[in-house]
Amino acid sequence: MKVFCTILMFFVLFSMSSFDMSKACDYAGSNIGYIKSQTERALAAEDINTSRFFAYKALNAIEKSKEQIEACGCDYAKESIYEGLDKLKKATRVSSLNGAKILLTRALDNSSGSLEAIRDHEEHQGSLYANDMLAMNTKTADKEKLSMIMPVGKELERKIDQSLVNYQNSLDEVVNSVECKEAYEFASRIYEHCEQELLKPGLTEAKKYYNLRTKQITALALDKLKECNN
Repeated sequence: MKVFCTILMFFVLFSMSSFDMSKACDYAGSNIGYIKSQTERALAAEDINTSRFFAYKALNAIEKSKEQIEACGCDYAKESIYEGLDKLKKATRVSSLNGAKILLTRALDNSSGSLEAIRDHEEHQGSLYANDMLAMNTKTADKEKLSMIMPVGKELERKIDQSLVNYQNSLDEVVNSVECKEAYEFASRIYEHCEQELLKPGLTEAKKYYNLRTKQITALALDKLKECNN
């Protein structure tokens, strides 16, 4: 009887914790979907003031969603949306619409990546809970959960490369359509920002690779614009 009660208590507590985490991820996913839509509206705006208005709405939504994002427990989603927060803040400070759109494109990539990560996280968590209920092997499952929270190695690089495709396309558009000197100055600021970020100690592998690849992509644009630096 005592053993039965112990097992029953385990199932109750486990199902409650999995339910709470699932709900937190549902809320976080819903909020990030809203953040993504506001970022898209900021990106589609035809003047800088309208763009800032929607960027601020996305910013406020991230601030209000921190508790749910933390509770969900998906490190990749959290890191990606906070990267987007930084880009949104910068987008509200630049004076040109083209400059804002570069940053908003990167913020949109971050919110899209975060949303995808939460969906993957929820699917994986669901399969792990099923395995736990059958095997009762929580230590092994915890190790598996930790290893799946953040992609590593080539998978991490693949996700980040994919997230930067829109940034590269937008940067190419700026190179081809924005006044030469303005485009050079803007790309230079991004390049220098990446350099400064890479000098910071304690960066995660994701942040290091993200900034390295952004720097490399921007360097190609700067090479095309080198004659504008005169």
